[in-house]
Amino acid sequence: MSPTIDRHFDAIVIGSGPAGSTAVRELAEAGMSVLLLEAGRELTEKDFTPPVHGKPKGMGLDLGVRAKRVLVDHQWNQARRSFYSDTSSRFLVNDAEHPYTYPLDAPFLYIRSRLLGGRMHAYGRVLQRMSDVDFKAASLDGVGIDWPFEYKDIAPYYDRVEELVGLYGDDDPGVEHPPPGTYIGPSHLNEMEMEFKRVVEERWPERHVIGYRFQAPFLDRVPPGIRQARRTGNLTIRTHAVVTRVTTDPRTGLATGAVFVDARTKQEHKVVGDIVLLCASAFESVRLLLNSGDSRHPDGLANSSGLVGRYLLEQALALGYGDDPRHPGYFGPSTQAEPDPFYGGSGGFLIPRYQNLHGQTEPFKRGYSFQGLAGRVPVPEDAPGMFGFGAGIEMLPQYGNHLSLSRRIKDAWGVPAPHIVIRNDDNDRRMVKAAVRDINEMMDAAGLRTNFVASNFGIHSKQVWPDFNPVQRAIFRLGIRMSVMNGVSIHEAGGARMGHDPALSVLNGVCQTWDVPNLFVTDAASFPTGSTEGPALTIMAVTARACDYIVRAHAAGELTRPTQDVVL
Repeated sequence: MSPTIDRHFDAIVIGSGPAGSTAVRELAEAGMSVLLLEAGRELTEKDFTPPVHGKPKGMGLDLGVRAKRVLVDHQWNQARRSFYSDTSSRFLVNDAEHPYTYPLDAPFLYIRSRLLGGRMHAYGRVLQRMSDVDFKAASLDGVGIDWPFEYKDIAPYYDRVEELVGLYGDDDPGVEHPPPGTYIGPSHLNEMEMEFKRVVEERWPERHVIGYRFQAPFLDRVPPGIRQARRTGNLTIRTHAVVTRVTTDPRTGLATGAVFVDARTKQEHKVVGDIVLLCASAFESVRLLLNSGDSRHPDGLANSSGLVGRYLLEQALALGYGDDPRHPGYFGPSTQAEPDPFYGGSGGFLIPRYQNLHGQTEPFKRGYSFQGLAGRVPVPEDAPGMFGFGAGIEMLPQYGNHLSLSRRIKDAWGVPAPHIVIRNDDNDRRMVKAAVRDINEMMDAAGLRTNFVASNFGIHSKQVWPDFNPVQRAIFRLGIRMSVMNGVSIHEAGGARMGHDPALSVLNGVCQTWDVPNLFVTDAASFPTGSTEGPALTIMAVTARACDYIVRAHAAGELTRPTQDVVL
């Protein structure tokens, strides 16, 4: 049972995923009293009973297990995702309780989790750093605004969070972006992946095929940041706490705490603290800011610029799937780094971004990278080994891509549902066209048989799944359009971006809101631009950096006004 909350805290952290779990560790270890509010429950050992696997089957559509999740768990959105795993589906939300809306001409697939640890229980654990290719992207190509710091400023915090979670990876000669990390052990490519690497790098020297850089499993099922924060005795955790709004003092305008509804009893509670950190995930933190408006903040909290909810970011996706009759069966890595009895092994290959790294060389802005697996999905011994990879395509920041609150639809706890508008532009189309070309040429060079190539814009291969019957192909053609759409990358960001100018941003360089100096937003809502990398590691590093400032400023009593040029 969660503890009763009847005290004043130094800091209130809302959300417990990559941002929240990092924040509580940083603040609690610094001696601050911290309250962590999590909308979901804490997981137990029972949730991680290892699955019982039957004999490997040929590659299929997962229709049976997906249908079960829809009918039993009401996951009609969550079960549509392309990279489906029934193991992790239990950690995603009930869509009946968590509605959202979007325009008919801009469908969006919003994948969410409400648990202690958030989507850290359901994500692919690939963690890569960003670089000044990302942080200074606006200076390089003129689109958007730069981040309010450089790689050298965030690098020590990347080191810190990598040491916290434990990261596997390799020395990758010639790879400048993403920068190397701090590793506890090597990653490993298997036989199929090594052969693919040889073919690709010989033909295209600028394309590097490297092993995953991935997080070690946390076998106690508690994110490392929360585990360490608990040890300090300074952390109080309240689960089943659905935060509905941040409260403010009408006289000073400072944040005073939060109001939450108990997810089980629907009873409303109020908590108070010196500092509030929104770490609920990009869209949820934006939703909270918009729902926390009052007479002093009529358009939402911290929204004097009118930019809360604006410049949403995601990654477009181009996906190629094939197989290799020359390598039948299952090819796991020769040496497995800390296999997880519940999730299984980790690993795969990455092809970092190789476009526009040294000036504008392509007919599009920014770029894309690839992430894939070869032979790592069990199939019958005589079946061709599987091969699949997808391009994570950086979207440019657009003012029109935004989140607002629904005027008529609310979730199960009375909070207005998010209305999500993300549309692809011509730059996305040009990049998808290039990524599809690259997918086809690399698969052809490697001697792979193509089963399909698809993207946000449809199916790009002339035929799909040569071994399927006509009914299976028809089902696949329908299903792929329902799953490969904006949102499926699960890399949403933006909506409360950082910057140097209060007129052009919501936050300063340490994620402090310009309007409410003791309110911080440290998850991916703070990102001014996207990347070809996943956001999780940068969320953690940005949070650690913000908390470094919070600890010092709180001790000095300096959180009554925002600092424009922060020096750490």
